[in-house]
Amino acid sequence: MMESIMSSLTAIIIIFPFVLFILVFYIGKQITNKKRSARNIAINVTTIALIFSVHFIIISIWAKSLIWAIILFMILSAIIFTFLYWKFANEIVYRKIFSRYWRLNFLFFSFVYLILLLYGLGSRIFEAVKI
Repeated sequence: MMESIMSSLTAIIIIFPFVLFILVFYIGKQITNKKRSARNIAINVTTIALIFSVHFIIISIWAKSLIWAIILFMILSAIIFTFLYWKFANEIVYRKIFSRYWRLNFLFFSFVYLILLLYGLGSRIFEAVKI
């Protein structure tokens, strides 16, 4: 019983980012009447869900928590991104830096999410056929 509940919760969390993006985009579009603002709001909210989804997919595939590696990656990429922004813009505007850094995280974690999802599905199919 408990295993079934945990399996269902993990499945919801793994599928959650796409559903969340569509839901937040739709609600944001209804409130703001602007596609661009709605998209930006949906990206900002979905990034957090993607980070946790990547974490849970890693746990599902390899039965290990690599949250420390995710956090370390985010910190190091923030430092590098800030440095590069400063080199090219010759100034530091924290709001712009964070906004662009957060969108970069959205793209990165979306890519990692899809790769891990496909890898996980492929490995489960391979295990099922191998039997």
